[in-house]
Amino acid sequence: MFSRKMWMPGLCLLLSVSATVAALTDYDDEDYPQPEQIHLSLGADETQMIVTWVTQAPTNHSVVEYGLSGGSGLKFTRRASGYSTLYQDFGSERRKLYIHRAVLKKLIPGAMYYYHCGDPLDGWSAVYWFRALPNDANFKPSFLIYGDMGNKNGRAIALLQSEVQNGKADIVLHVGDLAYDMADDNGRRGDEFMRQIEPIAAYVPYQVCPGNHEYHYNFSNYDARFSMYNRQRKAINNHYHSFNVGPVHIVSISAEFYFFLHFGFEQIKYQFDWLVQDLTEANEQENREKRPWIFLMAHRPMYCTNLGNGDCDRINSIIRTGMPFTNNFALEPLLKKFGVDIMWTGHQHSYERLWPVFNATVQNNKSEPYSNPDAPIHIVTGSPGCEENLSPFGDDPLNVSAFRSSDVYTFSRLSVVRKTQLLFQQVAVPEGRVLDEIVIVKDTAYPTWQDPDMALDASVVQ
Repeated sequence: MFSRKMWMPGLCLLLSVSATVAALTDYDDEDYPQPEQIHLSLGADETQMIVTWVTQAPTNHSVVEYGLSGGSGLKFTRRASGYSTLYQDFGSERRKLYIHRAVLKKLIPGAMYYYHCGDPLDGWSAVYWFRALPNDANFKPSFLIYGDMGNKNGRAIALLQSEVQNGKADIVLHVGDLAYDMADDNGRRGDEFMRQIEPIAAYVPYQVCPGNHEYHYNFSNYDARFSMYNRQRKAINNHYHSFNVGPVHIVSISAEFYFFLHFGFEQIKYQFDWLVQDLTEANEQENREKRPWIFLMAHRPMYCTNLGNGDCDRINSIIRTGMPFTNNFALEPLLKKFGVDIMWTGHQHSYERLWPVFNATVQNNKSEPYSNPDAPIHIVTGSPGCEENLSPFGDDPLNVSAFRSSDVYTFSRLSVVRKTQLLFQQVAVPEGRVLDEIVIVKDTAYPTWQDPDMALDASVVQ
């Protein structure tokens, strides 16, 4: 039998351990002011870069310290003060996130900068670096392009991190559907996804457009986290905006406006009017000669050959032909009127390269259909990996598909070889094997098939 004297120290130890465990359990791990989820996006021009980050608790300052890289060691010679906004998630817990933004200005185009972000009192991030985009139209950028990448089963994440950190990419285009879904678990899924892409997005601009999986609470979680700059509106607009990268003008829009009408109808018209304005500016002679390539990025394709997708295998898909019955705000006529060379989309969890096509008519009746093509090119790149796995294909009644794959996870890589030539590759993961490759050539600034006199209300309904 144990004596009282022998038993008491054990009891004290037990109580001490219990108290320690209780203290750890009661600690609020979200009361955390350390910067995280750091990512870059383009500003008004090549002399600006926007740094965005999150803290789980409020801080007094939102600061980026940065400086040029050089042989004399790392020095933060400049400081940009930004601002923070409170985002309160609409889930059951009503979690709070503090979103911080700072704009780095008067950057030297083409120069390499080191930076960190945070608060001098509450803590700094690790040190990252980026290259300010050159403002020379002879710049030959490399793009990584994909949509539909999730927090779970994100098969391409490791190779994308490697490509960026080894200097093989200048910019990323993510064409909608992030995290699957950002709003899940009161926004924690979005937090984890943003941490996963930080080793990509903290080093190169990470440009996005919304997909259907961002719809929760009227896209509020998506809107809070990103900082896409609309030059015409001189404000952040994560739904429609444009930017220039070397000889390429890229226009990013929301295809989701056409489908989530319970959030409103007016935004379709606002976006369409802005899109016409932006493409008109891009086609002014000086601008088009400097940047002969025009890309459109959106989440949902105009064409595809997947099974049971609900829109893009229909002859009169909404994205292509506009709203049902009226055909208002049809997007495909704009491709022809303004000479949009390539449309990049996701939504389908597969890879598909289409023949040049317009008005459901394929233009591939020459030996090199991508050399001075006779219609816009559409590329569906939605297979970097998510928890919904890959999407099967069905029939191809229009014969639009030039190459398709739904049995391997992939992402797109595009390099500007020269002002008149692009090299496109579809890369399989994890091994990095090139699954598909084409060279796209355009010898004139304006594509030969462009019809600037096409009426804006032109119907393409078959």
